[in-house]
Amino acid sequence: MKKTKRMEVLFLPTERGTVRVYVYGFKSPRSLGQVVVSYNDVSVEAKGYKRNKTIIKALAQLHELIVNNPDG
Repeated sequence: MKKTKRMEVLFLPTERGTVRVYVYGFKSPRSLGQVVVSYNDVSVEAKGYKRNKTIIKALAQLHELIVNNPDG
């Protein structure tokens, strides 16, 4: 049996660009998944078992990187 990988892509428009959220895994309950969030040239990766919490965790990490960046 051939396994296919499932990926979801979410686009969140902002005033200064678009936040792209790539979600891999989370096929069944309690299965490991991965979330990659990118904004301009900054990207963050998070892994977890709960889809919504992992997406929020990755977005929070991206927010911290952007806020604490002295260049921006």
